[in-house]
Formats: sequence, structure tokens, C-alpha cells
Amino acid sequence: MRVVSVASDSYQDLLPHPKMLRERAAVVLLFLPFVLWVLVAGGWFFAIAIALVLALAGSEFVLLFRKQGRRAALPMVVVGIVGIVLCRQLFGFDHTPLILASFLMVSLIWHLVDFERGASGSATDYALTVAGTIYLGWIGAYLVSLRNLPQGQWWVLLALPAIWLADTGAYFVGRALGRHKLSPRLSPNKTWEGYLAGVVVGGALCALFALLWRVGAGPDSGLTAWRGLALGIVVSILAPLGDLGISMIKRELKVKDSGSLLPGHGGALDRLDTWIWAGMLGFYIVSWMT
Repeated sequence: MRVVSVASDSYQDLLPHPKMLRERAAVVLLFLPFVLWVLVAGGWFFAIAIALVLALAGSEFVLLFRKQGRRAALPMVVVGIVGIVLCRQLFGFDHTPLILASFLMVSLIWHLVDFERGASGSATDYALTVAGTIYLGWIGAYLVSLRNLPQGQWWVLLALPAIWLADTGAYFVGRALGRHKLSPRLSPNKTWEGYLAGVVVGGALCALFALLWRVGAGPDSGLTAWRGLALGIVVSILAPLGDLGISMIKRELKVKDSGSLLPGHGGALDRLDTWIWAGMLGFYIVSWMT
């Protein structure tokens, strides 16, 4: 994990360097065939893959706060995330109250015992354990829910590219034309010009992708240009909040990346920050439109 010294009102330039962009592109090209294979396979294979990646992000979340002396329960976070995701695959949204209540109780017992053993901040640690698990496990599990919808693989191939395309459009337009800061403290290099360009790019290209995927999915799939446009616009507008949310955590903890999983990409948490929200938004948008 790389730690950077960051003043509260002045941040170093975090725009991706051209070398970093090349590294990101190389990693994407290397792993894209495997990712597509997992997506097409679906079912338990897809659910287990998502659970493991989210669990890795959860472990990064805990270790970030460990640097500040916090003692969120790493085993509880990892097991909780994996359990929530696999229960989503097994039961859908059935038994949700029991699953969440059980997790809250077991986590509480963990931190009560930890306090008795000498921990001084168990109340805060309990809050971090719950927050990390629910945030990554519950929201992340919507990727499984989206994949399990009829023609789900095609909808995943719209929802996730929506945020990727929006990020790409926002980066290049923001770098060339950006003048007005979107969130100066959280992400000083993001601009309103780039953000709005990302919404346009994400919406327009998702409409085009929907027509392309319709060729493979068939005319009865529900994939239309208008639905692709709607999904792309909503995801492009709202999913970037996930990036700002993780940036808020990293700013407070004064770290640049959540980890060093892949060259140019940082950690799993850095990559999944917008994906999980794209999955959640995509699930509800598709459910309402089809």
C-alpha cells in the first residue's frame, strides 16, 4: 500500500500518468477473456467469483483502517461479505432480515469479547465491521442479482461499461476542457465539464451497445436503444458517487490507493468503488423497464 502525505486543503496531482494508462489497458486486455468467460458461465461460478473479489476489497477496507489503529474484525468482514453474496445467489432477496440480523448479532458478540480483552475503541470498530460488510457485501451482491435476471449477462455488459465509458469520457474531456471543480476536497481533478461529458458518453454509447447486444440476445431480450440510453445515463450520473465515497475514506486516512493488486489499478476496492453501484442501479432500472 502506498502512503502519501496529503494536506487537507492541497492535494498532489492524482491524474493518471500516460504510463499508468498503458498499464491499465494492458491489465484489462490480459484479464478480459477470463472476465467474459465468468460472466457467460453465470450461476454459482459467477457468484463465487464476485464473492471472492468483494471479500478482497473488504480485507483492503479493514487494513486501511488498521493503519489508524482501528480493529474492525477482518474475519467477520470477509465471511460476512462472502455469506451475503452467496445467500443472494441461493435465496435471492428472501430471508434478508434473518441474514442481516444474524450478522449484526455475531459481529456484536465479536466486538464485545474484543473489548473485554482490552480493545479501547470497540464501538467504532463494530461500526466499521458493519459498514464495510454491508457496503461491499449487500451492495456488491447486486451484481449477482443483475446477472440472474433474464438475459442478465447482456445487462451486466451494459451496466458496467456504462461507468467505464463515463469515466473515460470524463477523464479526457475534463483534462482538455475542465475548468470548474466538481469536488475540490475529495477529488480535485474532477470537473463539472468532465462529469457532464461522461454522462453524455455513457448514455450515448450504452444506447449503441444495447443495439449491438440485441443481435446476440435476440429481439425478445428487451434490449433497446432507449433502455440502453436510460441505463447509461442513470449509471453515469449516480455511480461516480461510489468513487467519491472511497476517495473520502482515502483522503481521511491519507492514502493514495486501497492496495496494489494490479499495476496501474490500485487495489480491488479502488476498482469496485463504482462497479457495485452500477450493479445496483442496473438491477433496479432493468427490473422496472422490462
